[in-house]
Amino acid sequence: METISKKIFVLIPAFNEETVIREVITEIRKAGYENIIVVDDGSADNTQIAAQKEIGVISLRHSINRGKGAAVKTGIEAAKMLGADIVVTIDGDGQHNPDDIAKMLELIEQGNDVVLGSRLKNPKGMPLWKIAANHFGNFCTWAIYGLWVTDSQSGFRAYSKKALELIDTKTDRYEYDSEVIREIYRNKLKFIETPIEVRYTEYSMNKVHKMNLKNGFKTLIKMMISG
Repeated sequence: METISKKIFVLIPAFNEETVIREVITEIRKAGYENIIVVDDGSADNTQIAAQKEIGVISLRHSINRGKGAAVKTGIEAAKMLGADIVVTIDGDGQHNPDDIAKMLELIEQGNDVVLGSRLKNPKGMPLWKIAANHFGNFCTWAIYGLWVTDSQSGFRAYSKKALELIDTKTDRYEYDSEVIREIYRNKLKFIETPIEVRYTEYSMNKVHKMNLKNGFKTLIKMMISG
């Protein structure tokens, strides 16, 4: 589904997603997207090998775990080298519905530089503690960076070529998602939020690397330093 001949890449940062990464790739392909980059962020399992089994997928790997932000940045640089006009980032655990990519691309075509997928615009099925944690993260992002969004921690986003060139982040882990909000504000990029479907499975909720209270405080401290 290449809108108006734009070269679209779907980027999947992944850490220990061997058991689900091929399903995620298959779903993305069923939604109509073939340019897929997987960045294995130093997994202890065979995430990269699993991704390589999908013919045509660009499978990259960090030799050590550097963080989600670092994986996204590696993938974006690769996409830029391959002539990307639009990059969509999507989590590797299967929580996101690739069918939502189409409306993100439409919003980019309408002149937006960044489209932020928001779980909080339709939080159906979202655990209450995650809703509360996201509201707190949104407040901290606004207080530090000066821009209010409804889901500052979402990893499901679309970036135009202009945004890919201008966004310059310094952090490597979960604070990366909030740092992008700062870059939108700093560069006066046109952005819009759109509701996304999130599928909370036992697998995704039990991921040990997911954001928790300890990681949340670490993220906040790094945001304050980088802000």
